[in-house]
Amino acid sequence: MSRRRGDSPFFPPSKPLQVTGGVKAKSVRGAIGTSWWSARFIEVLENLGVGSRLQRGRNYARRGQVISLKIDAGTTLASVQGSRARPYRVRIGITAFDKTEWAAVEEALASNAWFVATLLAGEMPADIEDVFTEVGLSLFPRNADELSLDCTCPDWEVPCKHLAAVFYLLAEQFDEDPFRILAWRGREREDLLGRMHEAADDGGDAGARAGAPLTEVLDAFFEAPAPVPVRRSAVGGTLLVDQLPPVDVTVRSRPLAEVLRPAYEALRTSTDHD
Repeated sequence: MSRRRGDSPFFPPSKPLQVTGGVKAKSVRGAIGTSWWSARFIEVLENLGVGSRLQRGRNYARRGQVISLKIDAGTTLASVQGSRARPYRVRIGITAFDKTEWAAVEEALASNAWFVATLLAGEMPADIEDVFTEVGLSLFPRNADELSLDCTCPDWEVPCKHLAAVFYLLAEQFDEDPFRILAWRGREREDLLGRMHEAADDGGDAGARAGAPLTEVLDAFFEAPAPVPVRRSAVGGTLLVDQLPPVDVTVRSRPLAEVLRPAYEALRTSTDHD
C-alpha cells in the first residue's frame, strides 16, 4: 500500500498558508457541480482512477488555496498555495483538436437545430458526446493517457491534493460555463458559434447567406426559401400536428412532431371544454 508524504513520521502533516483572494469553490459540501456535464466530467475522472482522489483537494479548493486558474486550448494552468512560501505550479494537459477535426464537429452540430439552439442558450446538449464520437473524437478524455498531470510539489502520488483541488475547481468552471470544456479542446465560444453559422449556410443560395449585400440578393429577396405548406384545420379528430408535412428536425433525438403532440392534445382538450 502506497503512503502519502503526510502519512510518514518523517514528514508530519503541515497546514497550508492562508490565501487572500484565491479562487474559492462555490459549493461548501456535497457533490461537485450541478449540471450534467460537470457531473459527467467527474464520472470520467472516477473511471480513470483520478476522481476517487478528489477528496484530497476539496478542502484546498474550498479554502481558496488556488491562487489562479486559467483554461487555454489543451492546457489548464494554476497556482496553488501549500505550506511552503512559494506556491506550487499545476498543469493539466489534454489534446486540443486541430482545425480539420473541429470542422467535422461544427458541421455535425450545425446540421441539428436542437444543438444550435441549446448552445446559443449557453447550455451543453445532452447528447453532444455522440456528435464527437461520430466523427472519431471524444469530448472528455477516454483514458488516463490523454491527461498530462504535473505539479511542482514534492508529493509523489498523482494526483496530489494540489492537482485534485484544480480538478475540483475545473469541474465548477465547466458547470458555470460549458463552453470552457470546448475551449479546453481548442475552440472558443465565439469561434464555434460563428463557424457553425458558416457551416449551416454552406450550400445555400445567395439569398440565404448571412451578410450578403442586398444588391446581390435583391431578385430573390421576397422569395420563400422553401414552399409554404397549405394551412389546414383539424379534421376527423386528427391533430393538426399530424397533418403537417414531414419535417427533418429532431429535439433530443425525438421527431419534432412527437415533441409537439402533447401541447396540441392539451390545446384540443381545452378547446373542447370551452
